[in-house]
Amino acid sequence: MPLYMDIHTVSGATPQALEDAHNADVAVQHKHHVCYHKYWFNEEAGKVFCLVEAPNPEAAAAVHQEAHGLVAEKIIEVDPDMADGLLGPGVVNSAGAVLIPDQLDRRDTGIRSILFTDIVGSTEMCSRFGDDAAIAMLGTHDHIVRSSIGANHGREVKHTGDGIMAAFNSAAGAVRSACRIIGHLNDHNTAGPEFPVNVRIGISAGEPVEQHEDLFGSTVQLAARLCAQAEPGQILVSNVVADLCIGKNLKFFDAGECQLKGFEGPIPTRGVEIIC
Repeated sequence: MPLYMDIHTVSGATPQALEDAHNADVAVQHKHHVCYHKYWFNEEAGKVFCLVEAPNPEAAAAVHQEAHGLVAEKIIEVDPDMADGLLGPGVVNSAGAVLIPDQLDRRDTGIRSILFTDIVGSTEMCSRFGDDAAIAMLGTHDHIVRSSIGANHGREVKHTGDGIMAAFNSAAGAVRSACRIIGHLNDHNTAGPEFPVNVRIGISAGEPVEQHEDLFGSTVQLAARLCAQAEPGQILVSNVVADLCIGKNLKFFDAGECQLKGFEGPIPTRGVEIIC
């Protein structure tokens, strides 16, 4: 059956109220051939995101309507592989709430930070030196990026050809991963390899569903655009990422506003003071 995510605004809701609502869903879902798997609760923003397997959106909505009357404002179909890649499999408690993997006493808000890397000058190097250069550069990049993502509890979502897209539960984890990538590549290049590897990195953060009818649609798009905008060796992030890192011993500087394709008006950006 298709997989859907539904979105509720639940200002003032408590964890216990959501537990009761989820249990009520489970009690009646069989009547509609539906399975509500789990939910993410962003208490500060008053948002709940439920992951549900259903024959169609109407069946999913019917369960909520019968169980407690709290019908979702939006229901979108999601790709199961992308859902796992972006949100992670998650640790679920007995009430159906997703918990933060390394902090099982805290509920996962569903907010994710998306990171893109891009190898600078890979096309030119391949044209000048052939496939051997491309293979060597890509091998170095992939090893360093993947080890840095794993060390900071991130997940690789996909390989983009000249880079990698990754998702993190923590904005600070995404920024620390990016700093580690730049630091290890600098160490690699200092050793004088035949084909040095330089990257640019972009990071954005947001809710599972924003302006677009897509899982992390605008967040992913913004991270990709920031990556393309960054200078070689630079980590460019959205203001949201910097705000989520307050108190995490990470430093940012104003990188100015830029006009990004697909976004209305100038977008304020921050650069990262790289720590290794």
